[in-house]
Amino acid sequence: MVDLETRELEYFIAVAEELHFGRAAVRLSIAQPALSKAIRRIETRLGVALFVRTSRHVALTPAGEALAEHGRHALNAVAAAVRSARHAGDAHAHLRLVLKPGGDAGLLSGLLAAYAHQPDARQVDILFSGPADRSDFLRDGRADVGLLYVPFDDLDGLAHETLLTEDRVAIVPSGHRFARRDGVKLSDLDGEILPRWKGIPGGDGTGPEVVDVVQLLQLITVSRMIGVLPRSLVDPLPPGLTGVPVTDAPPSRLVLAWNERDRRPLVASFAAAALGRP
Repeated sequence: MVDLETRELEYFIAVAEELHFGRAAVRLSIAQPALSKAIRRIETRLGVALFVRTSRHVALTPAGEALAEHGRHALNAVAAAVRSARHAGDAHAHLRLVLKPGGDAGLLSGLLAAYAHQPDARQVDILFSGPADRSDFLRDGRADVGLLYVPFDDLDGLAHETLLTEDRVAIVPSGHRFARRDGVKLSDLDGEILPRWKGIPGGDGTGPEVVDVVQLLQLITVSRMIGVLPRSLVDPLPPGLTGVPVTDAPPSRLVLAWNERDRRPLVASFAAAALGRP
């Protein structure tokens, strides 16, 4: 079995992402000749070419693409292991909870109050994520627990418990043809302009790209699009907007999630408090 050192893998990933030896060398704070020698040494050890090099162009070979994909996962796993070890070894470490801004369905205060009554409760640090990276916070050890929305967030590799199940609503301007209806079906939305959510696979509509609910609501207010969201994310709605239930949309679930390999009492205690368990 051929092994690569973590540092060598970091060198390779830098070149694979930059596709330029000079920029990668600056990023790594090493000399470009040293980086070139390191990459040639890796290729010799593996017995495959990782890059196609010309005087004007650097590209990954199929072998390079495969190593880049799996190499990133390997580096992330090493980084997560280091963070977890340090955090687990700190008897006074805080519990880190990640959520999207406004993404707690009004439950956060109650969760924190319930956890505060646990005999082993720690201080809770609240971390705010981007539109679609809460799962990554939990997988790579930046957070211990998180509030995620299903089916929008990826739960692969995560344990989870449902805290709230709710319907989804179509958000439309008050003058929209749906605004006075008691409900709509998904088929009624055909032809409507929906947002493209940045960083969310399968979240591609035909309208402008948005990164958060605030942007979405602003664009709906000026009649650029409509949106479909869990009810708790848009309650209450700003003036000029109306929420109409989407009667046949699968329900949305707010879940408490954590890394499925994380068996620390720190995490178990928060999960028990959140679920009302002794």
